[in-house]
Amino acid sequence: MRVLHRMKSLLQFQIIGVMVLIAPCTWAEAPDARGPEQVVNYLHDSLIKAMREGEKLGYRGRFDLLAPVVDQTHDLDFIARTTLGANWAQLDAEQQRTFSDIFRKLSIGTYAGWFKGYGGERFEFLERQAMPRDQVMVRSRLVQPSGEVVRFDYILRQGKDGWRIINILADGVSDLALKRVEYRAILQRDGFPTLIDMLKKKIVLTEQG
Repeated sequence: MRVLHRMKSLLQFQIIGVMVLIAPCTWAEAPDARGPEQVVNYLHDSLIKAMREGEKLGYRGRFDLLAPVVDQTHDLDFIARTTLGANWAQLDAEQQRTFSDIFRKLSIGTYAGWFKGYGGERFEFLERQAMPRDQVMVRSRLVQPSGEVVRFDYILRQGKDGWRIINILADGVSDLALKRVEYRAILQRDGFPTLIDMLKKKIVLTEQG
């Protein structure tokens, strides 16, 4: 599977980015009390498992496998609110719940849709860097069997549930920034129902791979 080219297309269409594998972790261990590198690694082990078993699991099986992992490694509520910015406060409680639910399904579905086959890719940890506001960047890269490389940087912050991913940069392109531009423009121009319809269509596309 040509994961690299598909990942770049993913960013171009402003769908959530992708991950790296660092070193094996224990599947029974939840990442809540672990450091940033271990949280990212927990996610990446899961993605590799989904890729290796992709055909057998199918889309729904990969979604079910990755759903609890994404919940444990991403601060999806924070990302959803940040994506909409000041527009979030203008939504009523039901709209906020609807957006958060659809956003979660799209985030998990994107992983399940793209990580469906393994072709010998190799993932490497590069370094950990301190960031402003007590955040941390975990830098890594994906190496294709051909030797082609793409860089992935993960921004994490520590909350009540431990370290969580709040943004991903692929070759320097911020997934969060892309979503903020797209989602806010649709919300302000066309309204909330149109934004939700757009996200639902993206979910369907993930199911189709």
